[in-house]
Amino acid sequence: MSSLPDVPLSVLDLSPVSQGNTVGETLRNTLDLARAAERLGYHRYWLAEHHNMPGIASSATAVLIGHVAGATERIRVGSGGIMLPNHAPLVVAEQFGTLEAFHPGRIDLGIGRAPGTDQRTALALRGPGGLSAENFPEHLQELIGYFTHSEARGVNAVVAEGNQPPVWLLGSSGFSAQLAGRLGLPFSFAHHFAAENTIPAVQLYRENFQPGVLDEPYVMLGVSVVAAETDERAQFLAAPSGLTFLSLRRGRPIALPTPEEAAEYPYTEMDRAFLAERFGSSIIGSPETVHKGLEQLLADTGANELMITTMVHGHADRVRSYELLAGLKS
Repeated sequence: MSSLPDVPLSVLDLSPVSQGNTVGETLRNTLDLARAAERLGYHRYWLAEHHNMPGIASSATAVLIGHVAGATERIRVGSGGIMLPNHAPLVVAEQFGTLEAFHPGRIDLGIGRAPGTDQRTALALRGPGGLSAENFPEHLQELIGYFTHSEARGVNAVVAEGNQPPVWLLGSSGFSAQLAGRLGLPFSFAHHFAAENTIPAVQLYRENFQPGVLDEPYVMLGVSVVAAETDERAQFLAAPSGLTFLSLRRGRPIALPTPEEAAEYPYTEMDRAFLAERFGSSIIGSPETVHKGLEQLLADTGANELMITTMVHGHADRVRSYELLAGLKS
């Protein structure tokens, strides 16, 4: 089996809370995985912002980024992403300016347009009359502006001035793809949950690209991967993620169940059809199976980088999946 094409591999971590684990144990597992990712040669380690979900512990994203960066030495650490409608741009600039000052040259600021949560929680985050996703381009420009001093503006993010990390746009449709292209920013697409939009969005980004921060387009794809020694073992480990998503869809979010619980669950035919469609883009299997899947994805999209997210119950199984994947680069 040949090695994968020479593109960087990175990690997207939602700090999944597994059934039977505390939030504290989960966050310590995140630090352990980040150290392992650095040792294995992964390029970036991003944390995702989600709220009001019992199976995700990365909601205080900037705080967690600081701890991960402090626990590692070389790997880039960032947000995948900060959901801008939930935050005042000034606050985000101050947080990430501080992170960049602590860890110069190692911080990424990935920005998303959706709130990443339900409407009630979004309201609790923003407060009445808060930010709107419809004004995202203006809020993004305001955020970027705070990294430089402006007498005319009258309000300055002092800690952010001169401490701007690279800004990425995240997306799952064409809107952020076009905006990232027009601004000349790197673009990260959520292939792991919007695979039907991947190729159209990547094309839109490249068609609309104008040199700005970057001279050429740069595409990173978020990909769901579970690797194990055999296809059967990988499918077994991946099943809890599907049951978690079914529960979320029914309005009853849960912590990540065990593989045994997922295997015993009485799925209906409709459940199975829904999961097959929802997780059809996931790459699950032995190293050989994963290699073929990633190689085909790179051939189809021409992506410059892959960001891997792995949602399994056992921490050791998650670390092992990333070890097997890293082995495909050698």
